[in-house]
Amino acid sequence: MKKTRQKDREPPGPGSPWDEIAPGLWMGGHFWTDPAGELWPVVVGAEFDLVISLFTHPGHGPGPGVEHLVGDMPDAPLTSAQLRTVQRLVRAACAALDAGRTILVRCHSGYNRSGLVVAQCLVERGLVPAPAEAIDLVRRKRSPWALHNETFTEYLTAGLDAAALLVDPDPLP
Repeated sequence: MKKTRQKDREPPGPGSPWDEIAPGLWMGGHFWTDPAGELWPVVVGAEFDLVISLFTHPGHGPGPGVEHLVGDMPDAPLTSAQLRTVQRLVRAACAALDAGRTILVRCHSGYNRSGLVVAQCLVERGLVPAPAEAIDLVRRKRSPWALHNETFTEYLTAGLDAAALLVDPDPLP
């Protein structure tokens, strides 16, 4: 029986630095993998008006003069406070889109954390009718591996307000 190596179970790296999910709304990561399987850093300069980072790595931009919002969080179950940060970043992305700005939402690979923000933005702006369609669009445009974190798809399906209450309910008086 063949043993499965850890590397074999992990999703492959993204095949591009970033991808446009909806007009003006881009999703990406800090690293991408070329067709030969080589890992490359993604350094953002001035390609976008707003960069929202859910993971940061020194030297990866954005360039000077580009608005940069950071909400570092794990690619794992989130706390209520982290879910509220996601909501704040979604509101910022929606406002920037409404103003005609271009936005890059990024995390390490551009799959899960960035997918959570982008999918919620799609729903809130009415670009898709429901979370399932947002998840599907993110996977079609970015990668089939996007939003493979089932906890994040559950947050989207339940709604971020409900998810925040469920992960950290207020104690009874």
